[in-house]
Amino acid sequence: MLRASGVGRTALSAFHAALVAVGLGQVNLVRLSSVIPPGTGVDATGRARAPESVWGDRLYCVYAERAATVVGEQAWAGVGWVRRLDGLGGLFVEHEGADEQSVSTAIQASLADMVAGAAEEYTPPEWVVQGAACAGQPVCALVIAPYEAAPWPRINNHSSPTGNRNTFGLIE
Repeated sequence: MLRASGVGRTALSAFHAALVAVGLGQVNLVRLSSVIPPGTGVDATGRARAPESVWGDRLYCVYAERAATVVGEQAWAGVGWVRRLDGLGGLFVEHEGADEQSVSTAIQASLADMVAGAAEEYTPPEWVVQGAACAGQPVCALVIAPYEAAPWPRINNHSSPTGNRNTFGLIE
């Protein structure tokens, strides 16, 4: 799990600054739903290392982000999780809000609802939150659980000077 806050002249550039702060400013995010695959560890410190990647890679991840653009307004983001006691994965939830308590409460409520009545047994919930307050320029709070980075597949053709085109047909 990684967490950071960013500041920028727009909410979008503040989000990018938060991504840069966690070492992920060079990747394309592919947002996943809430299922943790078997054998996946979760670092609860919020300071895990970012996966190895190069410019433009896809990064499969679960994340929460919230921006604040009005002076005095707060932005809070959090990712929570439970793991199955049998070791076969778990569940993530992502929440955003204007204060830490509402985000933590929503995480706990969502996880409780998701495991209620499940045949599997789960660990108690854990979560990581991040907050930022707008002091002038927009801010963004980010918590991200990165799975892995992957390069884009390439195919050869002669439609570009280099002969390469990615799967979306964008010329290199």
